[in-house]
Amino acid sequence: MDNPAEDVLAGVGPRLRALRKARSTTLAALAGETGLTASTLSRLENGKLRPTLEQLLPLARAHGVPLDDLVAAPPTGDPRIHLRPVRRSGLVMVPLTRRPGGIQAYKVIYPPAGRAPTMHLRTHEGYEWFYVLNGHVRFVLGEQEFRLGVGEAAEFDTHIPHWIGSAHSRPAEVLTLFGAQGERAHLAPARH
Repeated sequence: MDNPAEDVLAGVGPRLRALRKARSTTLAALAGETGLTASTLSRLENGKLRPTLEQLLPLARAHGVPLDDLVAAPPTGDPRIHLRPVRRSGLVMVPLTRRPGGIQAYKVIYPPAGRAPTMHLRTHEGYEWFYVLNGHVRFVLGEQEFRLGVGEAAEFDTHIPHWIGSAHSRPAEVLTLFGAQGERAHLAPARH
């Protein structure tokens, strides 16, 4: 007799491996994101370890996919995407896409000037693009500073030190696109 639960769990390993490869992430890097050991992750991917909910939850979070995607839950027929906003460093990031790897779209809400954390220029691998939806943005790129308003866009190499924030006393909202490297840089859990 077929066991549907075993069939579902047998498919988790290949899905986990495909998600990790699509993000170009190593087992060691994923271990750092999830708190699971690289050995445990390898055994999960190879099907040598039966996954538990305690293991699947941090993996779904790290890969930015719903738990249903890891276990290949049957489709509900509802095409809407139900992704939750992520709060990092005073920002609210609303994911607009959910496919693993590749370019991801986010709506980012920057707090009013003066309420944001201290300006700290960052660098990371990748390339980014953003479009101002609402408000005014202060954009620092290397030695240059720009002010962008509604309808303006910027595209830049993220190897150049950069910072983005609201330029006024109201929040600023942007639509931003970045790849796996930008996703890791902007959405990685805070280190304590």
